Amino acid sequence: MIEAHRPCVDLAQQLHAVERAISSAKRELINDHIEHCLTDSVETGGNSLAELKQLAKYL
Repeated sequence: MIEAHRPCVDLAQQLHAVERAISSAKRELINDHIEHCLTDSVETGGNSLAELKQLAKYL
């Protein structure tokens, strides 16, 4: 878009869409991890609290 000399508003809109998509993917990944991996960790006696604290940094 830059090379095509598209308006800045178009670029900003596309970048915003990319940010939202990445944020959504990250949120989905973390939620899935909490639901599956941390649940398994609790059931097997792992240290899920420490892992949850690490994940919280990325929310």
